[in-house]
Amino acid sequence: MNRLLQGYLARSIRRGNLEIVDAKGRTHRFGDGSGELVRIRFKDSRTERKVFLNPEHELGEAVMDGGVVFERGRIYDFLDVVLSNTPSTLPSAWSRFVYRWRVLTRRIRQHNHAVASRRNVAHHYDLDGRLYRLFLDSDRQYSCAYFETPDSDLESAQLAKKRHLAAKLLLKPEQKVLDIGCGWGGLGLYLADVGGVDVTGVTLSEEQHGIANERAVERGLKDRARFHLKDYRALDESFDRIVSVGMFEHVGVGHFGEFFGKVARLMKPDGVMVLHSIGRFDGPGDTNSWIQKYIFPGGYIPALSEVLPVIERSGLKVTDIEILRLHYAETLKAWRERFLERRDEALKLYDERFCRMWEFYLAASETAFRYQDMMVFQIQLTRSQHAVPLTRDYIYEAEARLREQERERGIGVPSPLRLAGE
Repeated sequence: MNRLLQGYLARSIRRGNLEIVDAKGRTHRFGDGSGELVRIRFKDSRTERKVFLNPEHELGEAVMDGGVVFERGRIYDFLDVVLSNTPSTLPSAWSRFVYRWRVLTRRIRQHNHAVASRRNVAHHYDLDGRLYRLFLDSDRQYSCAYFETPDSDLESAQLAKKRHLAAKLLLKPEQKVLDIGCGWGGLGLYLADVGGVDVTGVTLSEEQHGIANERAVERGLKDRARFHLKDYRALDESFDRIVSVGMFEHVGVGHFGEFFGKVARLMKPDGVMVLHSIGRFDGPGDTNSWIQKYIFPGGYIPALSEVLPVIERSGLKVTDIEILRLHYAETLKAWRERFLERRDEALKLYDERFCRMWEFYLAASETAFRYQDMMVFQIQLTRSQHAVPLTRDYIYEAEARLREQERERGIGVPSPLRLAGE
């Protein structure tokens, strides 16, 4: 094994039970022997060197291409041992230099003008829709769920997320609501149905656009929920309420001012917005290069220290911030387990390399939220500080009313014949 890599792992892996078989067939043991054994094998010494020099990128590629093989345990088990021991340390001076250089040049990769934004969205969200049905909940919520209790399942946690957001929006019947980055329409349809509001959703994904409108027709909500294939920057209406969930991560740090400036112009004087986004605890950084290449080109997870100054300059007022810490880790765990249960179906849609890539994506994302300073924030924004009540009691009161309305409409009632995403 590469001596520098071996030395780094020996110093770092204090807990757990990890074995690495190097390219010459020699077994190296790390950790205190606690927990289930995880064993990986490097197929060749070149892969060992590449992973040591740039683990953030090369480990994912080695997994995809078969340069790293998992003999005991799966991808998640390996990442869990390594990252729980080494939460934020890159092993080599070269890998640290590469990361610093990427931070300095990140605005180039995140230059998300209209054409680039549509291309980047298509890369991920216009994959075969059957893939997402394998692991998402029945409403196709592809963002952090809200686990109200430790025993909440994915379905109830995703419904709780929609309810929580609706409560923060202070909805009133017939209000005009904008959903920026509406996905497959689940949140917009919930707001139209349970909240009794008029919803306009925008997305850059052709796949999501078509399905969202089909669902509006199927649920008899096409007159109250309309979804457009449009960039939010092209809108010129005024809205009482604005919500954006899981879209801000695709804006790019150089476009934050453009985003909040547009929101301020779209929001009525007494309007309210809730922004739900992945964030980072540890300050400004850069997107993992493997994630940027294979999963979310043009994406960036911001720190609050980068977001709040831009909000202030836009003239908007922050009236509430909530940090969801491990909720996304639990969401990703559910997605990963559901994906693995139906991996054979994913293999029929794509190929083995894609399936290894997708499993690595879900496992790496989950461990990032457990050990690498990732979180989710929800920021409530207004133009007037008089637009929301003085205390947060209204959120819980609204959630109670929404639960009652859900029961009246049969929302959240499980169907014994329903499979994930169907």
